[in-house]
Amino acid sequence: MAAAAKNRSVFAIVVSIIVVVAVGIVVYLMNRQASEPATAPAAGVVNQETGAIEVGDGDQTVTEYIDFMCPICNPAHDAYNDTLSELITDGTITLQIHPMGMLDNQSQGTEYSSRSANAAYCVAEDNGDAFFPFMDLLFKNQPAEGTTGLDDDELVKYAEQAGAEGAASCITDGTYRDFVAEQLDAMPIMPGMQGRATPTMLVNDEFVSPQGGFDAQADIVANLD
Repeated sequence: MAAAAKNRSVFAIVVSIIVVVAVGIVVYLMNRQASEPATAPAAGVVNQETGAIEVGDGDQTVTEYIDFMCPICNPAHDAYNDTLSELITDGTITLQIHPMGMLDNQSQGTEYSSRSANAAYCVAEDNGDAFFPFMDLLFKNQPAEGTTGLDDDELVKYAEQAGAEGAASCITDGTYRDFVAEQLDAMPIMPGMQGRATPTMLVNDEFVSPQGGFDAQADIVANLD
């Protein structure tokens, strides 16, 4: 009897040790995973240091933080698009776009902002030349705040229409959702603002605060060197 009781005690101690070790391993792995940076898109048009999707190769930079659900980003895109395209084409600027997942709470639980930002990175990875047309398509077909947004099949359709036929699985799998979340945490706050907002624009790393609406000549051209 005494031997049996002793064996049960030893067994209980061994089990307890195994449980403690197992819990420790799980906690270690979770902490390690949380501390590791998200995987960045493996594409030449994605700046691995900043996370920006870059279009053009000019010495000067125009940087935009956008959200494809953001209603203000759409008129900004309309106002700036022609001028930015000209400055890219003539070699003046490199356009740096940061798609943000800021307005996920405005799409009835579908997290459209993050899904569309992920899709933008998927397109940039598949075909860098397709990104700008894809961005244009998303703004032209922008869903209203408070709706479910475009579904993944629609995002795939616009990606293919823009020329990124190989981006489908990346979009539907949400491959870069963690990267999108990481980019939001790193987004700068414009001076004088209480928090992050889209659109946020910088010209040659200097914040630009549009006055009285969006004016490409005043907001972009006038601030170039």
